[in-house]
Amino acid sequence: MGTNHAFIKTVFSIAVPVALQCMLQSSFSIIDQIMIGQLGSVSIAAVGLAGKFSSIYQVVVSAIAVVAGIMIAQYMGKGEQAQVDRSLSVNLAAAILLALGFTAACLGVPGHIMSIYTEDAAMCAVAASYLRLIAFTFLPMAGAILLSTMLRCMERASLPLYASIVAAIINTGLNYVLIFGKLGFAPMGVDGAAIATVMAQLANFLLILGAFLMSYRKTGGSFHFSLSLGAEGYRQYIWMLLPILVTEFMWSLGENVYASIYGHMGTIACAAMTLTNPIQGLMIGALSGLSQAAGILIGKSLGKKDYDEAYANSKKLVWYGLCGAVILSVLLVATKSFYVDIYAVEAVTKNIASDILLAFALVAPIKVLNMILGGGIVRSGGKTKLIMWIDLMGTWIFGVPLGYLSAFVLNLPIPYVYFILSLEEAVRLLVTVIVFKKKIWMQSL
Repeated sequence: MGTNHAFIKTVFSIAVPVALQCMLQSSFSIIDQIMIGQLGSVSIAAVGLAGKFSSIYQVVVSAIAVVAGIMIAQYMGKGEQAQVDRSLSVNLAAAILLALGFTAACLGVPGHIMSIYTEDAAMCAVAASYLRLIAFTFLPMAGAILLSTMLRCMERASLPLYASIVAAIINTGLNYVLIFGKLGFAPMGVDGAAIATVMAQLANFLLILGAFLMSYRKTGGSFHFSLSLGAEGYRQYIWMLLPILVTEFMWSLGENVYASIYGHMGTIACAAMTLTNPIQGLMIGALSGLSQAAGILIGKSLGKKDYDEAYANSKKLVWYGLCGAVILSVLLVATKSFYVDIYAVEAVTKNIASDILLAFALVAPIKVLNMILGGGIVRSGGKTKLIMWIDLMGTWIFGVPLGYLSAFVLNLPIPYVYFILSLEEAVRLLVTVIVFKKKIWMQSL
């Protein structure tokens, strides 16, 4: 009983701050959406499409953070501090290189990028302008995500949360000032929203950097930047990283294909889908902490080669996630009408958004289980190839074909399109459960 109580306490110490951080970001995204929504459907749809492309970067850099988390957690379990520092250093360097590449692309050819998503010239122009500005968030975001991963492995997950609170307040305040032209500033519309995002991300990084340095000093040590993993270390690192990069990039690319499908279904349909993004993020974010806790806690157990503990605790985390997801889905169905009514958009856009939220509520528990099982537990053992093949199969063999079939062959409304293509989550979950039960994912680095 005491052991179980200690486990739950540790889970909450990691999961709750992470969940609150994700929910905070999503709730402030809702405020952003409301402000941008005052500019009309074209603006809100354009920001949504630009955000989809930038999400490719965020997903891939988060994949690097996943690898960092696996390595750091297992080396912490073994008590090898030098390897912990090297793991963070190597992954931080990889994230910085990725950030530079994406920044160059968004600054160089934003119009060409956004023309992939929509044929609407006005929407494309607004989206390209927004994308060019938010490119400056990529470097600080890389630093913030990797350092936050380290802090969570050190069981100091509350520190990134505090930084996010400050950054979210800065973002919202600057949005109000720059979008609408307050305090002597000229109204900047969508560009103002982008500048506010850049300033908030920079503040977030600086605060997390300060928290990271402070945490090391409290342990009586100092961080030693080193890229010397050795030939065998780099071989193991690359074989762990590449499948996750491929998985997350191809998954994100699939999400962008979905966004392109929505974009070609019309501005109203695209705007309705964009309105639902913050509430989807809020709900998934509320349980994302369990995925983070799973990766860290199960990884430490595997590092100690305590496989029975790892498997038993994994099952507990899965049940926590399922119960939480069902409760939140019921709440969403009950409150979705109140949510869409806060937007100053056309009635038809609100109605479509409400139907999309209903579809999301139905598939959300499956999404959460995939996040915890595939994104946290199975990956914690370093068996990243398994998740790569599972995710590629779900997205590209089922999700994308179902999306095109339902949208452009059957010509179904967007809520039905979203629900049908989301059924690929069920396929992925079925295969992941089989892998989990066979225990072939459990190994120590």
